[in-house]
Amino acid sequence: HKNRARAMSLLQSRILSAEQDKQSAEIAASRKLQVGSGDRSERIRTYNFPQGRLTDHRINLTLYKLEGIMEGDLDPVIEPLISEHQAELLAQLAED
Repeated sequence: HKNRARAMSLLQSRILSAEQDKQSAEIAASRKLQVGSGDRSERIRTYNFPQGRLTDHRINLTLYKLEGIMEGDLDPVIEPLISEHQAELLAQLAED
């Protein structure tokens, strides 16, 4: 009976270890998807002052109102972002 109990204990610890490794790998993969690579090409927004242009690369939005935006008129930037986010949410709902 000692051998069987010892074997069960060892098996249980190996299964637990395998589960923890699997969970750690899933968490690491999830984090990797959330965090960008830091690469320069992975940009969110470009501010081109000589041309007075703002480009949001996430939604391919280009505005020639940079001076107003820098003075605090953010609605031309925020509204398209909200619309895009809502469209993504609707698309997810449609998939489910």
